[in-house]
Amino acid sequence: MLLVTGGAGFIGSNVVAALNDAGRDVAVCDMLGQDGKWRNLAKRRLADFVPPAELMEWLKGRRLEAIIHLGAISETTATDGDLVIETNFRLSMRLLDWCTANTTPLIYASSAATYGDGGQGFGDDASMDALSRLRPMNLYGWSKHLFDMAVAERAARGERLPPQWAGLKFFNVFGPNEYHKGTMMSVLARRFDDIKSGHPVQLFKSHREGMADGDQRRDFIYVDDVVRVTMWLLSTPSVSGIFNVGTGTARSFRDLMLSAYAALGTKPNIQYIDMPQAIRGSYQYFTQSEVDRLLRAGYNGGFTALEDAVESYVKNFLDRSDRFR
Repeated sequence: MLLVTGGAGFIGSNVVAALNDAGRDVAVCDMLGQDGKWRNLAKRRLADFVPPAELMEWLKGRRLEAIIHLGAISETTATDGDLVIETNFRLSMRLLDWCTANTTPLIYASSAATYGDGGQGFGDDASMDALSRLRPMNLYGWSKHLFDMAVAERAARGERLPPQWAGLKFFNVFGPNEYHKGTMMSVLARRFDDIKSGHPVQLFKSHREGMADGDQRRDFIYVDDVVRVTMWLLSTPSVSGIFNVGTGTARSFRDLMLSAYAALGTKPNIQYIDMPQAIRGSYQYFTQSEVDRLLRAGYNGGFTALEDAVESYVKNFLDRSDRFR
């Protein structure tokens, strides 16, 4: 049996679906709340469902094939420092210790938010020197960075670690089952109903000289690609390390929206609005992962082109009455 923490969430529920499809027994640790997150698992088979508060007790005496640790407070606007550190760092440390003591592989979610404003680039160098230069811009990014540093420091000192450990720095992931995330949903999911109804879609104007409105760029990666990387790691226990998980290609928000219009066969209707003054000074105009380390480690599953990913998301999920995987 495998354990997926955050298994009712966006990426987690897609991983659970892939494990189900592969015939693997899976238990989920998560909190469902009252925002309909249970629907992400409504089509799945689960060996168990564990509340986070009971997790460490539940783990006592168990043998697991692996833990895929995706549970976290992932809002980049989170402000409760004590809660974020307890959830994102201290629980992660307890799981790291458990996996080490029980010789169980640990695959965990880091984040591109650890790179901050990108001033140090987006290279996934896991040396202590490289990691110590990163300056996350928000509490969430810092909590993820703190755990990366703790794992990397143990590795650098030659201390015991799980037989396989892998931290995945996810870039801008989008796809089915993200609907419970509210303002943290991808812009495509948030704006799809406007696109479908013919209402104008609003994107930010550029406030940077030499960059066109809507040309702010992100490394958008379809959730299916994230799942494929995760499943590859499970089948390749010799690979450990911290890896970027993005496509390696930055695309604009305008490209993203135009792809959605193309998938529906409708005429684009995009309006550009001023970026709020409060975020202009900290807004990221560009993110692009470096994926060389993942490729050198042997991953050859490829990445879905933005247009193909958007078409799949629109036609198979967003434009259907049942949007869930």
